[in-house]
Order: sequence, then C-alpha cells, then structure tokens
Amino acid sequence: MKVLYFGTYERDYPRNAQVISSLRLSGVEVVEHHVDIWAGKEHKHDVGPRLAFPLARAELKLWRARPAYDFDVLVVGYPGQADMKAARHVARGRPVVFNPMLSLWETFVDDRARFEPSSVPARALRRLDRGAFHAADLVVVDTDTNADFFAGLCDLPRERIAVCFLGTEESLFKPTWSAPSEFTVLFVGKFIPLHGLETIREAARLLPDVPFKIVGSGQLDRLLDSAPPNIEWIRWLDHREVPEEYARAGCALGIFGATGKAGRVIPNKVFEALACGVPVVTGDTLAARELLTDGADCLLVPQGDPDRLAEAIQRLAGDQQLGIRLGASGRATYEAHASEKVLGARWRELLEGVVDGS
Repeated sequence: MKVLYFGTYERDYPRNAQVISSLRLSGVEVVEHHVDIWAGKEHKHDVGPRLAFPLARAELKLWRARPAYDFDVLVVGYPGQADMKAARHVARGRPVVFNPMLSLWETFVDDRARFEPSSVPARALRRLDRGAFHAADLVVVDTDTNADFFAGLCDLPRERIAVCFLGTEESLFKPTWSAPSEFTVLFVGKFIPLHGLETIREAARLLPDVPFKIVGSGQLDRLLDSAPPNIEWIRWLDHREVPEEYARAGCALGIFGATGKAGRVIPNKVFEALACGVPVVTGDTLAARELLTDGADCLLVPQGDPDRLAEAIQRLAGDQQLGIRLGASGRATYEAHASEKVLGARWRELLEGVVDGS
C-alpha cells in the first residue's frame, strides 16, 4: 500500500509524526507532499489574521500539486481543514482520509473563547469544519468520545468516523523511568484551557513541600504569575529533551480542565509518560477511561479539583512502590493499546478498508 501524506500539516506535531512513523513500521510506503506554514509559530492561539496570506498561498501550491508519486490513498494531516478541497482535487478519485485531531470551531469558540458563538468568524469556522469532514471518505480521530462529538457537530454519519489512539514517537519516548531519590511532579504543555493549569497551580499550593516542574508556555502564562515557590517554571524545552524530564520525575500530570474538550481527549503528554513508564495522574473522563483504569495503571482524579489532585500526588510521593507498580502497568497498557506497532496495524487496517470501499 502507498500513502500520500498531504497538506499544510504541522510536520513536527506528535500526531502527524507518529502516524507516519507507525504506518512505515507496518510496511506502508509513505511519501509526504507538504507546504509549511507553521515554522516559527510555536503557539497557534495568537496567530490570527497574520496566517491568512501564507495559508492562501499554500493552498494554491497544494491545488497545483502534481505528485509524481503513485498512491492508493491520500491522508490529510493535522491541522488540515483548509486543505481538503485541494486534497480531493489532487486525489483524482482516490480515497481521501482526514486526520483532524480537533474542530476549529470548538477550539477557537468554545475552548479558547476567541470568538463569540454568533460572530462571523465563528460561523465561518463551523462551515469550514463541516465542509472538511464531509469531504473525507473517512475521518480518523483519537477517542470514541470525540468521534461521537464530531459526528453530531458536523452532522456526519458515525460510521464515517473511525478511532485510533494518539500514541507517541517511540524513537524518543522509551521505558527509561525508575523511581527517583527526590520526588518531583512534572507537567509539560502549551498552557491551553483544557490543560487545567490553574488546578495544577492550586494543587502545588496545597503541597508546599513537594517540588513541581512545569515545562511550557502559551495562552495562559498569566496563571503562573502567582505561582507558589515550589513550582519551577521552564518556559521552553526542545522536544527531544522532554524524555529526560520524564525519566527524572516522580510522576507526570495529564490534563485537568473542566471544558467539554478536556473530557473527550487523551493528550499527547499522557501517551508520552505511559511510554516512558512514568506514573501518571490525569483527569477522570470518559476519554481517559477508554484506555486507563484508576488504581491499576494510573490515578484518575475529578476534573478541576485541586484538592483531589493534591491527594493523588501525595499518595505517590509517600508510596514509592505504588509509583513503581503504576509505572509498570501504565507501560504495559501503552504496549497493548497504543504502541506504534499496534497503531500502525490499526491505521493500515483503516486505510486498506477505505481503499477497498468497505
């Protein structure tokens, strides 16, 4: 099978890198046709109108694409809503699969509150989402909970949306963790609302003797202006250095936001930590329970509840054997359900199905 991975997708974003890596591991030949518009744009929340001209120019380049490569199926990478018309044109009747990760409408209207729901930009984003989802022969998303949401949002038959977990890049994230001599809580992220940064900050305030390390920056930087002294804030770290931080941590945090989106996703950071064998604490959501079991391979706590988060962290800080057990079980869960071998086979199955018309 030959796949053309296509669009203005963010090449270094874990979902795109991991899908390409997994497909190749499963024996699928993958060639990329990529027009970059994201270089130098670490945070998407503040890009705004500045992206309009580069995006229009990129779409023109995509539309004119004439890949010399013969392919069976075209996959549009994240974020690719604007790329779908060009994708259908370039595919010339061959199947098109969309790997969207998110709804633009929900991200900028509901989750990040950039636009009012009745505004012109909000309506435009809703149309763009709907058009992109309907233009695909198959949409692949990260959880069943998200699949149900997207089907309703875009009025799309549920059978046209398939599910494949995110996973992570195993060339970077490997089982290197062992219980550290000094327990440190690690959070890595881009500070968007679904992360629940305020919940993490307040949990740290409740545990003044437990060191926290927060790596990242973004939309909600201001929440750390009043951070307690036990939080060490590292604003930026090269992605290749993150595994070293997991290897030294006592536990890793997932997401704790109270938004609807937070309840439907299992973020990259959780898969990265599981792959490294680090004990994970994350929000107790329908999406999380598609993969994880509280007390067996992680600790799940109510979203937006710093008291319960602090209690879970305190349990791990005071019980090294619990951390060792959860880390090993979390790694086993990753290997069984989200490894590149497992996800590569799942992606290949989905692409072969759409090529066969099933």
